[in-house]
Amino acid sequence: MPVPIIVAALLLFHRAVPNASLLETFLPWLGVAIPILLVRAWFRSLRAVIIAVLPLMVWLGVFGERLLPASGGTHQLVAVQHNVSDENPDPAGTARTLVEPRPDFVGLEEVTPEALPAYTAAFGRDYPHVIVQGTVALWSRHPLTEARLLDIRPSTQGPDWNRALRAVAHTPHGDIAVYVAHLSSVRLGLGGFDSANRDESARKLAAAVATEPLDRVLLLGDLNSTVDDRVLDPVLERVHTAGGGFAFSWPVRMPVARIDHVMADGMAVVDVRTLPRTGSDHLPVVARLRL
Repeated sequence: MPVPIIVAALLLFHRAVPNASLLETFLPWLGVAIPILLVRAWFRSLRAVIIAVLPLMVWLGVFGERLLPASGGTHQLVAVQHNVSDENPDPAGTARTLVEPRPDFVGLEEVTPEALPAYTAAFGRDYPHVIVQGTVALWSRHPLTEARLLDIRPSTQGPDWNRALRAVAHTPHGDIAVYVAHLSSVRLGLGGFDSANRDESARKLAAAVATEPLDRVLLLGDLNSTVDDRVLDPVLERVHTAGGGFAFSWPVRMPVARIDHVMADGMAVVDVRTLPRTGSDHLPVVARLRL
């Protein structure tokens, strides 16, 4: 089978590939092969060129919307999401970067007890409402109530694995259920791509969000997966994110995937973009929200 047809088939039917989380994480990057295929085809025949155009058309059909500029328009809220890294050498400087777009909410993962005072001091009086559960935290301009730990712990982890929370934010626009979550990491080893813990965490997060009684939901998190990864399908049945832009957030040296997300229900995510580099191995992402 010609390579262009294989590339087009993977783009269109990646969900039919078993255990394809690795493929789906880097799915947009299949487009890198397309210029090479087109150049090779140009020196062969018209038929080869026509075949080589096929994956280009499919790629544009799948990802073309993300090339378009943000829709713009009004927005009422701003949210920032960042895995700050438990090895971050400059939590105060990181916090200053995160408040630059003047967000209403800041969701963080990998917050250590040692770094917590520095973050709290740097966020200052503009973010007086703080919730910390395990290694995840939420800072808010608006009052927070009903704060609780959200159990998305994989069965292989002990009771000290606490990486999600849920709270209700009381904003001038009404109450919003805010979730901050950090799904399990994936591992690439000799046995292949191990995502079992991540997938179990995702299912538990999806179950919690699906039963949320409030109409407006905001999810901030390092989900260790992209929106193209089928593991997030149950989550995306309730919440959604911006269609435009890639906003790759990881790894920081050469971002190739957006695994850090701002998602919402009852609100439109107008756009998502990255913020400047901090002391983390992730880039922060910021989103504007329209009610």
